[in-house]
Amino acid sequence: MKCPKKLSMAKSLPLYEKLIIKRPTQRALDIAIFILLISLVAYRVLLMYNHGFSHLQTIAFLCEFWFSFVWFLAIVTRWNPVDFKTYPQRLLKREVEYPAVDIFVTTADPMLEPPIITVNTVLSLMALDYPSNKLSCYVSDDGCSPLTFYALNEALNFAKIWIPFCKKYDVQVRAPFMYFSTPPHHLHSSTQFQYDWKTLKVEYEKLERKIKEAEENRIGWHEESGIDLAAFSNISTKHHPSIIKILWENKEVSDELPHLIYVSREKSFKHHHHCKAGAMNVLTRVSGVLTNAPYILNVDCDMFVNNPQVVLHAMCVFLNSKDDLEDIGYVQTPQCFYDGLKDDPFGNQLVVVFEYSARGIMGLQGPFYSGTGCFHRRKVLYAQFPHHTIYFLDGKASEQELIKTFGYSKTFAKSATYAFKDQNTNTSGYPPKGLLNNNLEAANQVAGCGYEISTSWGSEIGWMYGSTSEDVLTGLVIQTRGWRSIFLALNPPAFLGCAPSQLVASLTQQKRWASGFLQVLLNRRHCPIFGTLFGKLQWKQCAAYLWILTWGLRSIPELSYTLLPPYCLITNSSIFPTIDSIDGLG
Repeated sequence: MKCPKKLSMAKSLPLYEKLIIKRPTQRALDIAIFILLISLVAYRVLLMYNHGFSHLQTIAFLCEFWFSFVWFLAIVTRWNPVDFKTYPQRLLKREVEYPAVDIFVTTADPMLEPPIITVNTVLSLMALDYPSNKLSCYVSDDGCSPLTFYALNEALNFAKIWIPFCKKYDVQVRAPFMYFSTPPHHLHSSTQFQYDWKTLKVEYEKLERKIKEAEENRIGWHEESGIDLAAFSNISTKHHPSIIKILWENKEVSDELPHLIYVSREKSFKHHHHCKAGAMNVLTRVSGVLTNAPYILNVDCDMFVNNPQVVLHAMCVFLNSKDDLEDIGYVQTPQCFYDGLKDDPFGNQLVVVFEYSARGIMGLQGPFYSGTGCFHRRKVLYAQFPHHTIYFLDGKASEQELIKTFGYSKTFAKSATYAFKDQNTNTSGYPPKGLLNNNLEAANQVAGCGYEISTSWGSEIGWMYGSTSEDVLTGLVIQTRGWRSIFLALNPPAFLGCAPSQLVASLTQQKRWASGFLQVLLNRRHCPIFGTLFGKLQWKQCAAYLWILTWGLRSIPELSYTLLPPYCLITNSSIFPTIDSIDGLG
């Protein structure tokens, strides 16, 4: 029997701690550099005032003014760095019912994203240190690949022995490919452990071999497996009906496997699919009519779980009873990589952004949404404002208003209204617990490519459309409504992924980022400046968004300023102070 005094103490201890990071030296250096930049701009203005304008001086002035502006944004962004420390062990001591979490895994092309990578991510997510009956894993296959579906079915059989092994021996790295890449190291390397380890490794190698044979299109691979692939026959990747399969259903048993659902949304040549944002909105609706968990975790298919307690850490933020965390819309974890090139020559590991700048932004309104490794409140994605009354639960919303907002599915509209209820400790109450197959018809309906027509999806609710950087745009819209976010940097890191290792792949990725950032910056509805003027985006947070969104534009003044010195050498001119110019200024 638990001691009442100890139980009371456990309940009174905070689940998180906010730590102020002091960087006086860095602040002084930042200010000194800013003063030097302003001095250079002032010199340039005086020079042009006394000696007239010239094309060289004008270009130099514009570049230096831009550098000063960007440096000012950088100072504002990282001026007040903070960190959050969470205490999941305190949460475990509390007698609370943990909330359900819907997990979204997205993949689009089995050639670029091999199914074995997706399988490892899914296996690591299903093995989280969290009650299995509170987890539901949805895999979005935008390529509608029978290979991905086959790999998930085969992985399910392996999961039945892998997950008990992980929890029995408290395995920390729960992606099998990474775990078996090194010899076994266990505090209790008993004979039984050695036997279990070797058995699991053999089974994983069998799984790898089966998936590889399927990738090589060995004759009869699907017949031998006994998996029904009839739904994938005679279809095109870009034109096919929705395919939703319940691969595994948890029967409300905490130590069983979580729900595993395969989702391939309907596609048609007549409708725009909105890339990843469209896939995420379909997952939101499908999960809404099947499980409707109050929290959503989304990860890319190549980001496996590296810290099995990551959900408990996130719940330390969401379940904290303090008022100052009630307006937390999402919890973002950093993107960390296990196979990055030494010294990051292509700059795609984002070390500076996540290890340095993100902590400064957390001292403002919170970090940007980076598209993976993020926990969302479902009601936030449905355009709920913090501390506002819930219009759809007042009974004042007509059926036409519900259809215009959420679409014509009555099942989903009902689940959405229940999701608005502020319930942290359990599921939303709808749909009622039971067989998932009962709502498969509704799930296929909301996965249709024409479902979003004349609704608020992509413009007001769900993931936002209009940018290839849909993650940053979605986070901006959420924070414009007044929500804050938390940056959760755990040790070990929550998730690990693979970064592009080739120059062409890195340039393609960075081109997509740069163009997506510009689309957000120039967005007529959701520009950060408008968010500050007409919304609830703090001006410092606006500066942080401008700092990241202008990243692609910086190449123009940087290249121009770099070309000025060689041009001056060729033309025997100068853009920097000379003795004559200084005398002239005096």
